[in-house]
Amino acid sequence: MNDDPATLGQALRHWRDRTSPKDLGLFVGSVRRAPGLRREELAQLAGLSVNYVVRLERGRATSPSPQVLASLARALYLSEPERDHL
Repeated sequence: MNDDPATLGQALRHWRDRTSPKDLGLFVGSVRRAPGLRREELAQLAGLSVNYVVRLERGRATSPSPQVLASLARALYLSEPERDHL
């Protein structure tokens, strides 16, 4: 991935939106504005704070560690090419 934090944020949002909470065994309430994972759910699955996930998506966190990126990739069930991109 290039060094633009906004690009990382866009990719995270795309991957989060396409990941179904139901497929991950999470409770799906009756009202959801988005079909994918909520930021809170991603943060919990990745072992990160919600604030940090928000900062990553908004391009405010500029240098996530390899461990953070690996946690996000696992939580989002990224494919091998997607992990390489990340």
